[in-house]
Order: sequence, then C-alpha cells, then structure tokens
Amino acid sequence: MPALLTIAWIYFRIGLIFVGGGYVLIPLLNHIMVEQYQWLTLRQFLDGLALSQLTPGPLAMLATFTGFKAGGFPGALVATVCIFIPCTLLMLTVGRHYHRLKKIDLIKNTLDGLLPAVVGLVAAAAWNLGVSSLSGTKEFAILAVGFVLFKWTKISPMIVILGAGVVGLLLN
Repeated sequence: MPALLTIAWIYFRIGLIFVGGGYVLIPLLNHIMVEQYQWLTLRQFLDGLALSQLTPGPLAMLATFTGFKAGGFPGALVATVCIFIPCTLLMLTVGRHYHRLKKIDLIKNTLDGLLPAVVGLVAAAAWNLGVSSLSGTKEFAILAVGFVLFKWTKISPMIVILGAGVVGLLLN
C-alpha cells in the first residue's frame, strides 16, 4: 500500500493542472494509476471512470475511487482533499480579482490559447478510452446510439449513461 504522502503529492499535482474540466485528465490519470503505480488495472480504471459518471464531479470521484483502491479509506480521503486544494485556492484568489484580470490581454490571450489544447486533450482521452474499451459490434452500437442521443436530443446524459448500462447488462 502506498504511503499517504505519495497519494497526497500525486493528487495535489493533478489538482494543479485540473484546467478545463476533468476529461482532460483522463490520459494523465490512466498513465499514473494504471501504468506507473499499477494501483488499478485498465478494467478497474474504465469501470471507475464509468461509475464516476453517475456522481457530481465525475473525475474527482475517480480520485476518491483510486485513492481507496491504493490506500483504503484514508487514501480516498487524502486523494479527494488533495485534488481540490489547488483549484480551491486558485478560485479564492482569482475570484476576488476576476473582473480586473479578464481585461488584461496577457491573461485573455492565455485563456484563448488553452481552449484548443483542452479540446485536443479531451479528443486524445476519448481516443485512448475508445481503443481500450471498444472491442466489438455491441460496444460500437452503444457508442453510436449514445453519441446520437447526446448530440441531437435533449435527453439527459444521466439517462444515456444509465440506459447504456442497462443495454450492456441485457446483452450479456
């Protein structure tokens, strides 16, 4: 079992780059949790990712899941707290000065540059997850239906996720 300080340091560092939503972290989390520290198998990682979609703050909850697998309840607590510390401190600091900061060209241009990078990271995460979890016709059909429902209807993503889980259960 890894030391709690290791878990704390890893999740604090992840929290520092938690920019653009959690999906940009999927490749990083996969690398750290599955490949580097081997706290999770790829299947456990994908299952944790799927389950975390049912909770608020999905990828932060993946931190809780991984922390638990790596260090039990104390690991889950440390991972969850440490992933939120950097963004909380940043928002407390930036929030007070946001109206002034958003007018500074350097900050505005930096944020404009971050957006395409975030989109690229999300696309890379989708690719990596697809390659490792789509193995047959059933999975591709569920992917296609989920994409169509999410893109062109007003059905809640929660309903799409739960429906995909039911379909997966019924087809096995």
